[in-house]
Amino acid sequence: MVTARIAVLPMYDFPPLREAHDELWAALRQRLVAAGVERVPLQLSHVTDHVASWLHPELLLGQACEYPLAVRIAGQVRMVATPRYTAEGCTGACYRSAIIVRTADPAGTLLDLRGRRCAYNEADSNSGMNLLRAAIAPLARGARFFASVDASGSHLASASQVADGRADAAAIDCVSLAHFRRQYPALTAQLRVLAWTQASPSLPLITADTTDAATLSCLRAALADVARDPALRATRDELLLDGFDCAPDISLRKVRELAQLAVDSGYPRLW
Repeated sequence: MVTARIAVLPMYDFPPLREAHDELWAALRQRLVAAGVERVPLQLSHVTDHVASWLHPELLLGQACEYPLAVRIAGQVRMVATPRYTAEGCTGACYRSAIIVRTADPAGTLLDLRGRRCAYNEADSNSGMNLLRAAIAPLARGARFFASVDASGSHLASASQVADGRADAAAIDCVSLAHFRRQYPALTAQLRVLAWTQASPSLPLITADTTDAATLSCLRAALADVARDPALRATRDELLLDGFDCAPDISLRKVRELAQLAVDSGYPRLW
């Protein structure tokens, strides 16, 4: 029995963007089938367990967070490309996180967050934890910095917790924040950016470790083609996509450097 392949783009698969993601996949699928790739999924899988999708043995195309790729599942997937986004905070194939507070919060610098309450999306998130930890580490001087640090489950939940006063600060990746500003303007009107983190490679597109070199080449060619297709301009604009770097840094060096910076500063975990 032949197992079906899957395609998943879960990292920015917010409900208002589902149609645009489906349009992007339809264009990619057309090109992959034309190139002779076998068992190309008819549709994207809109999954809730994005972590499980990363290690699915029949993953044809997915999108993952860089931090677990660097520290937990390194070598268990193949990197396909790094997206280039147009959101504020992005440069080329890199992005930053916005460290947000409430609009009326008196904090003027990151130091003013000492002793305050922090929300983060997931413990192994690059944008919500690793980049924030690297920003706070030099200020913490090896001691506890926040009064509390609580997992919210998602960037949207973190933003909501800051807005309604359950938390005082959070780090939101800049692409998510740009989408939230479009989709949830009443929420983001209650928030402001206190500071930006250092840059890191954008969330990479991946495929299963068993994907052969020929298929990997076809994936990259299809991505490059949809990035140029004028008929897909509106879809790319909706997704804030400006193209793909099809020669990604598979070592994720910058992600590892920022994690090591925190360790070297005596601040190995966000607290």
